Amino acid sequence: MAELKRLSESRDLTRIERIGAHSHIRGLGLDSSLEARDASEGMVGQLPARRAAGLILQLIRQGKIAGRAVLLAGQPGTGKTALAMGIAKSLGAETPFASVAASELFSLDLSKTEALTQAFRRAIGVRIKEEAEIIEGEVVEISIDRPASASGAGGSSATPSGVVVAGKTGRLTLKTTDMETVYELGGKMIEALGKEKVQSGDVVALDKASGKVTKLGRSIGRSRDYDAVGPHTRFVKCPDGELQKRKEVVHCVTLHEIDVINSRTQGFLALFTGDTGEIRAEVREQIDTKVAEWREEGKADIVPGVLFIDEVHMLDIECFSFLNRALENAMAPILVIATNRGITSIRGTSYRSPHGIPPDFLDRLLIIMTQPYTEDDIRKILDIRCDEEDVEMSVDAKVLLTKIGVETSLRYAIHLITSAALACQKRKGKVVEMEDISRVYQLFLDVKRSTQYLMEYQSQYMFNEVPGEADGDDAMQP
Repeated sequence: MAELKRLSESRDLTRIERIGAHSHIRGLGLDSSLEARDASEGMVGQLPARRAAGLILQLIRQGKIAGRAVLLAGQPGTGKTALAMGIAKSLGAETPFASVAASELFSLDLSKTEALTQAFRRAIGVRIKEEAEIIEGEVVEISIDRPASASGAGGSSATPSGVVVAGKTGRLTLKTTDMETVYELGGKMIEALGKEKVQSGDVVALDKASGKVTKLGRSIGRSRDYDAVGPHTRFVKCPDGELQKRKEVVHCVTLHEIDVINSRTQGFLALFTGDTGEIRAEVREQIDTKVAEWREEGKADIVPGVLFIDEVHMLDIECFSFLNRALENAMAPILVIATNRGITSIRGTSYRSPHGIPPDFLDRLLIIMTQPYTEDDIRKILDIRCDEEDVEMSVDAKVLLTKIGVETSLRYAIHLITSAALACQKRKGKVVEMEDISRVYQLFLDVKRSTQYLMEYQSQYMFNEVPGEADGDDAMQP
C-alpha cells in the first residue's frame, strides 16, 4: 500500500518549465509542398518570408548550401528571431544550431576572431561511427557471491539493488529466443548492474569494451508478473539470434567540443566548467586533418549546421572581413544573420551602408525581408501567447489588447498578458477582462507614452540635453 501511495503522489507532480519569448515556436508551419500555412506550429503571417525560409531549410537538409549566408531584415517586432527559431526547431536535434548575439563577441577574455571561430565550429557537427561488441538479451538470473569477510558467512545470492561491496563476484544468466548463456561477473560489472537496478526479467545491452550497461526495458513475457507497474515502464520483446552482436554506434559531437577536449588538460570536463579560453590554431589543424581521415575511411560524416547571429549591425569591419574569409572554408556552416537597422554606419568606419553591413558582404547574402504584422496577425499571435502562458481571457479583452498592439507594439501587448492575469487574480477573478487590461495599461507605459512623459518633464531630469524644435525630429532618429 505504501508503494501504491507513493506512486500516486509522483503522478501528481508536474514539471515546471519557464515560458520564453519564443517558447511557442515549434517549426516554420509549412506543409509538404513548402507552402506556409496561415497559422501553424506557433508561426503566424509572414508567408513570403516563411516560404523562403522553407527553401533554405530544404537546402540545408540536402547539404547543398554549406558556406552560404542568409540575412533576415525587417522592422523591430516583425518575427526575425522567430523565423530563426523555427528553422532550428525544424532541423531537429541532430543538426547543430548555434545562436549568438553580435555584442557577445566583444569580450575581454577572447579576441573577436577567436569568438567567431568558436561560434562557427559549434555549428559544425561530426557524426562518428564505430562498431561495438554488444551482448544483448533477457536477464534470467543474477547471483552474487559475497566474500566471507563482508557477509560473515559463506556465499549468498541476492539482487544487486543495494549497496555494492568491492570484491564481489557473481554470475549473470542471459537468454535470447535461440540460446541461453551464463557469464561470470566482476566487481565493476556488478556495480554497473546495481546502478541500473537490473533484475530478472529485464532486457539489457552490455558493451564489452567499456562495461556500460543499458536497460532497454522489461520483457513482454514477464509483463504478468506484477499487478501494477510504473508509468515509465517499457515492455520490449526478448531479443532473437545470438547473444553477442556487432552493432554500429553513432556519436554526434561538434568540432568545438573536439577542440576543447584536445586543448585542455581536464579533457571533456572543460565543457562543463566553461573554461575554454583561446584554442591554438595548431590544435584545430590537427583535428581537421584527423576528421578528414575519418571521412575518407567512412568512419565519420560532417554535418554542416546553422550559426545564427542576431543584431549583426553590432559587428565591426574586422568581423565582417573575417566572415568573408570564413564562409569560403569547405566546412563552413550555414550563416543566418538578422538586423532591424536601415541605412546606417558600418561600425568601426565612417561609411554608411544598408543594414550597417559592408557592400561586399551584402553581395554574399540571400536576403529575406519581414513585413509588419496586420491586425488579424496580431490577434492570432496574442491567442497563441495566451494559450502558452495559460491565461484565460475574454473576447472583449482580446479585442482591446489587439488594439493596443496595433497602436503601440506587439511586444508591449504580449508583456501585458501575464500582468493582466496577475491583476485578475488580485480581484479574485478567473477570466481576464477589459478592466484588467486597462489597469495594467495605465500602470506600465509603452515607448510612445514614456517619450511623451519625458518631453513634458524633461526640465526636471538631471543632465538633460533638450534638442531644439528644428532638429527635434532628427534627434529621435537612430
